[in-house]
Amino acid sequence: MKKLFFTIAIVLAAGHLIAQWQPQGDKLKTKWAETLDPNNVLPEYPRPLMERTEWQNLNGLWDYAILPIGENEPKDFQGKILVPFAVESSLSGVQKEVGEKNELWYKTNFTVSSKWKGKDVLLHFGAVDWKAEVYLNDIKIGVHTGGYTPFSFNITPFLTKGQQKLVVKVWDGTDTGYQPRGKQVKKPEGIWYTPVTGIWQTVWLEPVSPKYIENIRTTPNIDENRLTVQVNTKNTAQSDVIEVLIFDGATQIATQKSVVGQNFELRIPNAKLWSPESPFLYDVKVNLYSQGKLVDEVKSYTAMRKISTRRDNNGIVRMQLNNKDYFHFGPLDQGWWPDGLYTAPTDEALVYDIQKTKDFGFNMIRKHVKVEPARWYTHCDRLGILVWQDMPNGDRSPRWQMRNYFNGTEMIRSAESEANFRKEWKEIMDLTISNPSVVVWVPFNEAWGQFKTPEIVEWTKTYDPSRLVNPASGGNHYQVGDILDLHHYPNPQMFLFDAQRVNVLGEYGGIGLPIQGHLWQPDKNWGYVQFKNSKEVTDEYIKYAEELKQLIKIGFSGAVYTQTTDVEGEVNGLLTYDRKVIKLEEDRVRKVNQEICNSLNK
Repeated sequence: MKKLFFTIAIVLAAGHLIAQWQPQGDKLKTKWAETLDPNNVLPEYPRPLMERTEWQNLNGLWDYAILPIGENEPKDFQGKILVPFAVESSLSGVQKEVGEKNELWYKTNFTVSSKWKGKDVLLHFGAVDWKAEVYLNDIKIGVHTGGYTPFSFNITPFLTKGQQKLVVKVWDGTDTGYQPRGKQVKKPEGIWYTPVTGIWQTVWLEPVSPKYIENIRTTPNIDENRLTVQVNTKNTAQSDVIEVLIFDGATQIATQKSVVGQNFELRIPNAKLWSPESPFLYDVKVNLYSQGKLVDEVKSYTAMRKISTRRDNNGIVRMQLNNKDYFHFGPLDQGWWPDGLYTAPTDEALVYDIQKTKDFGFNMIRKHVKVEPARWYTHCDRLGILVWQDMPNGDRSPRWQMRNYFNGTEMIRSAESEANFRKEWKEIMDLTISNPSVVVWVPFNEAWGQFKTPEIVEWTKTYDPSRLVNPASGGNHYQVGDILDLHHYPNPQMFLFDAQRVNVLGEYGGIGLPIQGHLWQPDKNWGYVQFKNSKEVTDEYIKYAEELKQLIKIGFSGAVYTQTTDVEGEVNGLLTYDRKVIKLEEDRVRKVNQEICNSLNK
């Protein structure tokens, strides 16, 4: 009888939880949103490049309130919000604007497992846009600025018996300040989209020993069959020892031990090279020993691959993958969702866009002025697709400095804005620096917030010499970095050529097709050109592809088609915004795309 009562209580509690949350608004929903379980939101381990066995997911229904700046923590919150969906999104269950004059408050309670006794407890946030102040049991434990990267706090000293009270206060100026914000604006229209405020990636707890592994950075060198591994630790002594083991499946192929603080140089004999055609990954295990005792261990993975440039027999500088000419071709991928905005409803949804990109015959994705959760990059690593990673644009300063075309128009930023850009750009690079799929850094796009380009490019190249740097996709152009990147809509054109660097078409296309029943808004939908049906759009796509083939012969080494999906008022996607309709004839597109991808392999 007690067991029956307990079961009924659980069912009633779950029903109450669901009753407290419903998607808001009448705009588009994806199929994944329609089956979303608020009791089990994004349950997958959030950091695949450094995985421990124990962790606790804090996603779910939290209390929220929106108050004017400067108010104290509210005694009475205004309702429930489903973390980790931004407050403006449908899936948050709130769908309210916050604005630069208000702050968003969150509150939840959690308990720490008794099994973690004697461990330190880390509180992780995948990403919070933009400034987050974190309080545990009414003590302010830290602040983080930056809307795209993970951060954490060791909360052990602030834990009490029983339930723990967690409060987060967030401010986000969207496009009113200097912070990077990508496509977000207060008044979305055209190519600009709905604001994203607050927690938008998984919040989680992790137990660690007082001495623990903080992060891992791997750098392959296929020319010397060597893998460099840098392991950073916390609270360790000089006598503590790190062990790194590399596996090909179940077979251990390399191992090395060293005291903390030393880089590892491991030989990888007969290396299996990673590529989109063969995305082979080696498993990695890292152990930390103190006084001979194993105190921490993490699982990771890596790959052997090389991205470089070389002048071909016709004198054209080409991109190479694993020392072979390789044409990069893929869509502009904004990473927006009609129901979750920045946040995919499920991990399955996150994978879907990548897989469809592969299905269309592309070998690359340009992640456009947005950063994804760590799992997205792991999916790219495992599925096999190259990634060009943009820095999200920002800063609305009205002050500009004029230069000639090849030393273009640049913004003069405040010292605070400059410092923040550098901080956030480094954190973004750190997030993905060990992902083999990421091969090109793009610090600027179309002069949006562009400043001190030669200096930023030089720093980027120095910080990560293993990848290429595309200084400014679409300009303004400086003769620095590895790539000259042109934008031209709708059809591909080459109107500049740099004999010393790689030349790419960083954006073109934008062929529009509005599909009734799958539109974000009933009117004001646009593409650079528009057609009436799938055949017409596909015909135009193939016409552009044939033009691109000719431009590859005379100099282009990469191209980016706009875009993967429709986004809000833009209807120029290969897929509708809700991902329910493939808008082009997939077989015809795949055939011509594969011809383009293989154009330099002859």
